[in-house]
Amino acid sequence: MTQVVLVGFVCFLCPGMFNAVNGLGAGGQMDATAGNNANTALYSTFVVFGVLGGAVVNLCGVRYTIFCSGFMYALYSASYLFLNHHPSNASFTIAAGALLGVGAGILWAAQGMIMVSYPREDEKAKYIAVFWIIFNLGGMLGGILPFAINYNTTQTQNADGVYIGFVVLECIGACLGLALAPPNKVTRSDGSSVVLVKYTNVGREGIEIVKLFLNPMMLGLLPMCFTSNFFYTYQFNHLNASLFNMRTRGFNNIFYWGFQMLGAYAISLLLDAKRLSRRRRGFIAFSIVFVFFNALWGGTLGVYLKHPAGLPEADRMDFKESKRASGYIILYLLCGIGDALYQSLAYWIIGALTNDNQKLSRYAGFYKGMQSFGAAIAWQLDVKVIPRNQLIANWVLIVGSAPFMLYVIWSIKDHSEEAKAADGSEIEYDEKAVAAATTAADASHAA
Repeated sequence: MTQVVLVGFVCFLCPGMFNAVNGLGAGGQMDATAGNNANTALYSTFVVFGVLGGAVVNLCGVRYTIFCSGFMYALYSASYLFLNHHPSNASFTIAAGALLGVGAGILWAAQGMIMVSYPREDEKAKYIAVFWIIFNLGGMLGGILPFAINYNTTQTQNADGVYIGFVVLECIGACLGLALAPPNKVTRSDGSSVVLVKYTNVGREGIEIVKLFLNPMMLGLLPMCFTSNFFYTYQFNHLNASLFNMRTRGFNNIFYWGFQMLGAYAISLLLDAKRLSRRRRGFIAFSIVFVFFNALWGGTLGVYLKHPAGLPEADRMDFKESKRASGYIILYLLCGIGDALYQSLAYWIIGALTNDNQKLSRYAGFYKGMQSFGAAIAWQLDVKVIPRNQLIANWVLIVGSAPFMLYVIWSIKDHSEEAKAADGSEIEYDEKAVAAATTAADASHAA
């Protein structure tokens, strides 16, 4: 658990602050063009390095990959500080976005491996929830910062102090990566080793990456991966930025990311419920997520029909206008809950496929890479496609990914595939031995 908490705080300070910047809509600027193009560049490189990230982590380890990747987040935030003073020159911001895609792909592959391979099988959803709660505390803090600094200002872009604060916090987060332990020194709460496969090389990793695109489970998850960040663009730019003034955008993000913690905790109780088979838990969780998202997009459609072009800058809502703004703010925070439900289910499905930490680093990288492929398209669509068509695309993707998710959930077994030993032999799953060890571990924690 300690390692998951540590990586949670790394993501609290690095991706959490990035989420805060993006959640403001347009990166905290009035004109969304630079932010959209920077995010397109970011997610374009993220596609490649998300898929390659698992191999990089397996070859180089988690500590220094996370340490180096974290500084890419600081560079990205610094580029918006530059943009504040040179609004006509977005080249630095776009380049920083492309570099961040490299770092983020590697960081999230390492994070995914730690989060879903370190816990016992019956604790995976709990570990996902713990990570998601800590991670989204970063988004909350990132919402408080611009809300407080911009509280008494009427300017239409973030003050310099907001971006400086983000840069400092992200540098601290990068350094925190050095506190992580190598996987070969980590044991689970039942005494089992996290690392069962100890040897890899560049050639093997290259082959394993190719095999990801031939794996029926990964192909089944591809629509889910593609969809999982696609909706951010519409939510941030057309629910938050186009309807609310600057300080209220920060206020909204406090609750958007805060309610993600509630969503992650709630679904973890279901996904770790031992009285149900894993397949049944997956089907119930999927049903909840599917119904919730369709209700969200129904509400979003209602907002669009009322404000198809958003609101004029001078008429954008303030959080103090409770009668006018409360319904829109509630819809936005419900979007945060929906995101947490979706991401938690996605990671749980991936973690249910295997306990092999090297495979899981590749699976997590594949998830983030394909997720970024969808995000890159979504951010560029915002430049070229009217909001109505973006809303339709989001809704269609949610519905269209459902059959493929159901196929993968149907394939889940009550016990994950185990890792192979260094000599390639299968490591047998001794259910009685693990159960006894688990009971002893639980008793020692209770004591």
